[in-house]
Amino acid sequence: MQVALTIKTGVVVETKSKAAAKKSATHPNTWVFYDGEFGRYHDIRLGLMTHALHYGTGCFEGIRAYWNPKQEQLHLLQAPAHYTRLQRSANVMRMTVPYSTEELVNLTVELLRRNQFKSDVYIRPLLYASSEEIGVRLHNLEHSFFIYAIPFGNYVEIESGIRCMVSSWRRVPDQSLPARAKITGSYAQSALAKSEAVESGFDEAIVLTVDGHVSEGSAENVFMLKDGVFVTPPVTDDILEGVTRTLIMDLIKSELGKSVLERSIDRTELYTCDELLLCGTGAQISPVIEVDRRRVGTGKVGEFTQELQSIYFDAVRGDSPKFKDWTIPVY
Repeated sequence: MQVALTIKTGVVVETKSKAAAKKSATHPNTWVFYDGEFGRYHDIRLGLMTHALHYGTGCFEGIRAYWNPKQEQLHLLQAPAHYTRLQRSANVMRMTVPYSTEELVNLTVELLRRNQFKSDVYIRPLLYASSEEIGVRLHNLEHSFFIYAIPFGNYVEIESGIRCMVSSWRRVPDQSLPARAKITGSYAQSALAKSEAVESGFDEAIVLTVDGHVSEGSAENVFMLKDGVFVTPPVTDDILEGVTRTLIMDLIKSELGKSVLERSIDRTELYTCDELLLCGTGAQISPVIEVDRRRVGTGKVGEFTQELQSIYFDAVRGDSPKFKDWTIPVY
């Protein structure tokens, strides 16, 4: 049905058809997997009263696949590890993922093949409370599950380095909202920190725990190099137990020959360390060259961070036989 234009104080309210056309131009009509079937993105409809939309009652993952033009191959990165974590997040939220990890990996491969992607891709699986009901709770709700994928580049700067600020917003503690589960509602805190940082002239935020220790970025884990040792916050400092974090810890030990220490980090250590980086599936390995307008190390991307990046990107694109078990070839 065509809706007439309404003009109020100089603002034009678009017709439904115009808004839909703009949305259509934004999202390609890709294949998605939704509640047991493959379909097209624009054929999926969610109700306005969907519980997860109002109360953040969902959990999700972010998975990458990397295109290697020389091989004409798309490499799906660490899918089993991500789906295992999704199963754990679901348990925290009193949900059950309707498929095994193996089935989820196979569904993701099939989805990527149907879309015939020939670029780097970001995959988003999401399990959410789909009941159209008002009322805050986790029990007696219906759940739905989908996976979609989109072409995706860098989430943050990975070459020249980024400038960070320590956010005024503190990390929500495990006693209130568990960070080890990727819960949709908890990312409101990340959004507050990220916008504060960007609107203050920085690229990213670093968030502290309630007791003042470094926790993580708005959506990344933190590593610092100090006196020849890499240090990262422990899982008890309200961090997401990152899949990429685990990969980086292994690379530091096996490829750089350096130690990794999991311990609490004070804010001022960020100002005095030799190198600093943020990492995550979305962020990849992002060097930090400045925190709170204080130079980190030399103020340039650190030597060991560069080496980690080189090893990591060879591995995720399938160019390193040593790490072939990291990825699954799609085609």
